[in-house]
Formats: sequence, structure tokens, C-alpha cells
Amino acid sequence: MAVQQNKKSRSRKGMRRSHDRVTIPSVIYCACGEPTLPHRVCPACGKYRNRLVVSQKVENA
Repeated sequence: MAVQQNKKSRSRKGMRRSHDRVTIPSVIYCACGEPTLPHRVCPACGKYRNRLVVSQKVENA
């Protein structure tokens, strides 16, 4: 089993972990106003770059 030779300081530990954070996802707003992830079809209206890609089901009330 490996055992460390010397203790790692808080500064060195922090520098090593500086890239381990969770990134905040970028959000864009579709033409319909719904927030979506970039480069993906809008789940609300089914459009991508202002073109209808996925037809949505129409619910009759």
C-alpha cells in the first residue's frame, strides 16, 4: 500500500483541485422564451435555430 513521503500543504492541495469544480451549464433562451441548452432542440416548441425539427403532440383539453 502506498504511503505519502511528505504532507501536502493546503495550498498545493487546492492548486491540484482547482479544476475539479462542477461547471455551471450555459443556458440560452429559445424564440418561444424557454431556457434550453445550446446546440439542442428546444423541448417546449421543438425548434432548433428557428426551424421546426421535432413536431410536438397537440393535447386536446
